[in-house]
Amino acid sequence: MKGNKKLLGDERRRQLLELLKNRNEPVTGNELARIANVSRQVIVGDITLLKARNEPIIATSQGYLFMQRAADAVQAERTVACSHSPDRSEEELNLLVDLGITVKDVKIEHPVYGDLMASIMVSNRREVQQFITKFNKTNASFLSELTEGIHLHTLLARSEQTLDEAAAALKEAGLLIQ
Repeated sequence: MKGNKKLLGDERRRQLLELLKNRNEPVTGNELARIANVSRQVIVGDITLLKARNEPIIATSQGYLFMQRAADAVQAERTVACSHSPDRSEEELNLLVDLGITVKDVKIEHPVYGDLMASIMVSNRREVQQFITKFNKTNASFLSELTEGIHLHTLLARSEQTLDEAAAALKEAGLLIQ
């Protein structure tokens, strides 16, 4: 994709998909817009259309990610229940990524809306810092604030042993609900 020629419709979406497939890290909507020489809103529409075609693209706090590449390295997945105040969120995420865990998402059970889920997709301290910085800059609230700190995380790892270590570390830190 070239940044100086405006790409149209299906050709742009095909090239966006190829770019996402070939990246190992998330790509922001602004970066995709710059590359395709269109607005970010056009990119949001393109991503929505690609998802409607069952392309495994997710929106993370760091940008868009094509999931096939990330899933290749994952051999184990587990959901854990945690509870803590918002000021311990960074501690919780760093504890997990330091063990080689990818924190896929956060889920809560809302009394009116039912299950609410948001993608996180952090795998290292740099991504955790970017995630926390976004919350601080926007004054956004964590989903867990709607449930007095109670939430679920889907954890991805290379082995069940790593997931066991993560659960033990969360327990020791007083973050795991038994």
